[in-house]
Amino acid sequence: DMIRIIRAFLDFFYPLVSKIFDKTTYYYAVAGSTNLVLGWALFWVLDHWVINSKTVELPLFEHPVHSYSVIAAICGVFSFLFGFLMMRYVVFTESQLKGRVQFFRYGLSALISATVNWILIKLMVDTFAWNASLCNVFASVVVVTISYFLQRRFSFR
Repeated sequence: DMIRIIRAFLDFFYPLVSKIFDKTTYYYAVAGSTNLVLGWALFWVLDHWVINSKTVELPLFEHPVHSYSVIAAICGVFSFLFGFLMMRYVVFTESQLKGRVQFFRYGLSALISATVNWILIKLMVDTFAWNASLCNVFASVVVVTISYFLQRRFSFR
């Protein structure tokens, strides 16, 4: 099945980093990186090939919405679902929690991570007037670390 193929592929390259990462951390890094790159690719495809306008008319909103907001929302949902499936079936396979409990906890950890990311960037940019792009990189490193421990010890324990 697909999960065995993915794990066999990952296991083939694991010896290259086995002195740096344990297998779970390696799986997490690859799954997270894959999710990130797929999200970027999906954003680009939607932006360039699917939604060919600056704004989008949505029935629930009185005014047009920026297309990048709609695309970001679509990518966010995709990333959340793909990330959950990768964490559940590839990375943290030893978890004894029921799938719906994992899904709820994964949602909470994603909400916590997004909030920490926003607070860190806002604090660094608004309070210290640091470069927003560099702040985003720093916040991402912090949030990925927090997210890993939340998922390992809470969402998929």
